Amino acid sequence: MRVIILVVFAAYSKTMSKAVLLLVLLSSASFAASSGPLVVDSNSHVAVMEYEAWFGPKAVTFQGSVAMPLLQSADMQAVGGGYDSADPAVIRQHVAWMEYMGIDAALIDLTNNVSCIFDSEALVKKYIRNCTPSFRTYNQNIRNNTGNLYPAWSGLGTRLKLIPLLGGIDNNVLIKDEDGMTAFEKEVEYFGERMRQYPDLQVIYEGKPLMIVFLGAAQDPDPADSPLWFRIEQFLQRHPEIDDKYTFKLMAGYLDSQPDLWVNQGTPDGPVEISPAYGFWSWVDRLNTFCTEPSCPYYPSYNRVGSRVENFTASIATAGQDGWGCPNPNSPPYCPDDALRFGEDGSYATFDAFMTYAKKLDPIFLMLHQFNEFAAEEGWNADTNDDIEPANLWGNGDLKIVKEEIKAYRQRK
Repeated sequence: MRVIILVVFAAYSKTMSKAVLLLVLLSSASFAASSGPLVVDSNSHVAVMEYEAWFGPKAVTFQGSVAMPLLQSADMQAVGGGYDSADPAVIRQHVAWMEYMGIDAALIDLTNNVSCIFDSEALVKKYIRNCTPSFRTYNQNIRNNTGNLYPAWSGLGTRLKLIPLLGGIDNNVLIKDEDGMTAFEKEVEYFGERMRQYPDLQVIYEGKPLMIVFLGAAQDPDPADSPLWFRIEQFLQRHPEIDDKYTFKLMAGYLDSQPDLWVNQGTPDGPVEISPAYGFWSWVDRLNTFCTEPSCPYYPSYNRVGSRVENFTASIATAGQDGWGCPNPNSPPYCPDDALRFGEDGSYATFDAFMTYAKKLDPIFLMLHQFNEFAAEEGWNADTNDDIEPANLWGNGDLKIVKEEIKAYRQRK
């Protein structure tokens, strides 16, 4: 039975004279009871939203972002507005929106400054110059917000699941601390403990709970150079007590621009397959088939396992090689290789193009990039921002667009 629910969220700000009412029509039963972990196999079609619980008065604020979310929290007004990721009302609304869109799981991002968060003060002082006490607290608040999603979502009884996105960006994540453990191990255990405590929120893939490791953008393809991705793989092989517990997948950015990682190099005429020697999942790729720059065209990447495409990532908008603006990355005019949010007719042309490929490729894991980063470098208007969460620059229309595209993807039409 389908239930129609009208959610009204009143968001108050010191700078507003009255409440801002956010009206969202939800076309599914809200917070249906969880029915155990999500078990994914070669017949699955899973939609995963990349999600950041980074925000709070002592964590990330929205200052510097041209886009402002429609949701607001009282404790954020003193730091310029926005919401606190630990605010129960915000968490509840985010879950309701993701359920409405047809999302199966959220990819929860704790990729930055992992050693600063988890390692001892002695190691931090020795190896990490920028990890000041205030910066450490700031990042640990992000960790706490992210970990809090487990009890918060469990309390809501949502059918949605959580997939940890671990940090594999910094070389210091594999340095042994005084306790003999690396920051990478500590982050795995941090999420592992929560996954054991809230097993219904897990995604089970290849027979084990799934964790994804984010490697950043450019990857050295040569194992002989001992790049971090290779050392992480070796570390897991040497530690079966970790590797046997979880399924780990490595994720990297802008694989569209790294032909050394492809199965077939050269100028592509469609989506590019990542070599099984690497098997990287895509965090975000560019898509621009009409660009006339020397490095164009751009086609997104995918990873295959057996007879199925394993991972494909779709985005609302993607910046060019030099950012959104040329010659200045943070100001107009647009770079010629941007893929903007809106087409000339106001449609979501870039997202539609990504989802057209998603229907053809039929991946096991469809990743949606992204719900709510609200980064200052995103650009200066809606066209130069790839967030999906309702915000002042684009309203709440994205929710319906994403919902319809996911439905069509699952029906492959």
